[in-house]
Amino acid sequence: MNLFENISGALQILSRNKVRSFLTMLGIIIGVMAVVVIMSVGAGAQSLILNQVKSLGSNLVGVLPGKSDDKGPPAAVFGIVITTFTTEDVKAIVNSGNQHIVAATPYVRGADTIVSSAGSYDTTFVGVGANYPRVETVEESRGRFFSDDEDRGAARVVVLGSEAADNLFGEDDPLGKNVRIKRSNFLVIGVLKKRGVSGFQNQDNQLFVPVTTAQKILLGIKHINFARIKIDAAENVDTTIEDVKTILRDRHSITNPENDDFSVRSTNQGLEVLTGITNALKFFLAAIAALSLIVGGIGIMNIMLAAVEERTKEIGLRKAVGATNRQITVQFLTETVLITFIGGVIGIILGSGISVLVATIAKNQGYNWDLVITPASIILGCVVSIAIGLIFGVSPARRAARLDPIEALRYE
Repeated sequence: MNLFENISGALQILSRNKVRSFLTMLGIIIGVMAVVVIMSVGAGAQSLILNQVKSLGSNLVGVLPGKSDDKGPPAAVFGIVITTFTTEDVKAIVNSGNQHIVAATPYVRGADTIVSSAGSYDTTFVGVGANYPRVETVEESRGRFFSDDEDRGAARVVVLGSEAADNLFGEDDPLGKNVRIKRSNFLVIGVLKKRGVSGFQNQDNQLFVPVTTAQKILLGIKHINFARIKIDAAENVDTTIEDVKTILRDRHSITNPENDDFSVRSTNQGLEVLTGITNALKFFLAAIAALSLIVGGIGIMNIMLAAVEERTKEIGLRKAVGATNRQITVQFLTETVLITFIGGVIGIILGSGISVLVATIAKNQGYNWDLVITPASIILGCVVSIAIGLIFGVSPARRAARLDPIEALRYE
């Protein structure tokens, strides 16, 4: 029998009991579908994260308190409070004479129920420097941003994100009106243009106050959470990072770089770290999903062993009329591979459909989500399903081939 005859015969045998054949394929279908979905959704989630970082710009440098190595985040990322980084450090960086530094701003964050004359709103307030609009390329739709003098004087002024303005004042003009943050009244002096989600934060539902005001009046702290520095061009980022490290080591009396109490990273370095983390997570989850393929393969092997028992007389008759052990082996391997291949194709189709559905829902929710279904993942799904058929089909095929034709013909 040639290959086409084996495939034709296998299809006829599978069609005898369609329900059992489908249940036999089910483990492979679920396994391949899970792998395709996880790889695609993982790639989409990775694109979402990386796009958020890219939206900050390739010429931004972030400074966070806490030591970190090149491959991991600093301690501040995990919520550990470190008080060694201050606004004075940021001022020293700006006034260092480095001509590539365009602007810099410190950041502190807090949350509260913001109260206005029209209602209240739970959101985040952010203390920033007067150079915040230059660092993050922000424009006002109404009013203005606060000045250096207002920052130094801890003025009680606030600039609203577009969504925060709508939630607090509706269609009324918020300029010149007051909002209450942590029992203190703040004068609204500006409203920012709509920005959307950037850097994992919805920029439109936040309030912005002078960083000195946030430290002294709202939070009662002297340190800052982090800082961002804008560089004039991406090619000058690396040299500027080294200058920033030198300045901070001098200010913090650090002689050994191993003892750094800060972390300085560019956007591109952050992208590399995030890519490594998300890739590891994606493939780890795919490996867990692939375990269901092994379970499916074991199920197929059990079904094929039962099929050998059911078709013992058929095997004995074929061997009696001249079929060789090799032909019997190929016949059963063909059936097993066909089952896993069809299951793999169905799993790929279902997995691709679910991935498209997830991407569509994510995009409709406003997320920058890329649909990623690569030809490599489809080919891999087919190859893996065929390989499982070959691996788990060997034992039933060899058992069928070793049957004695006389004993097989006597089998009841």
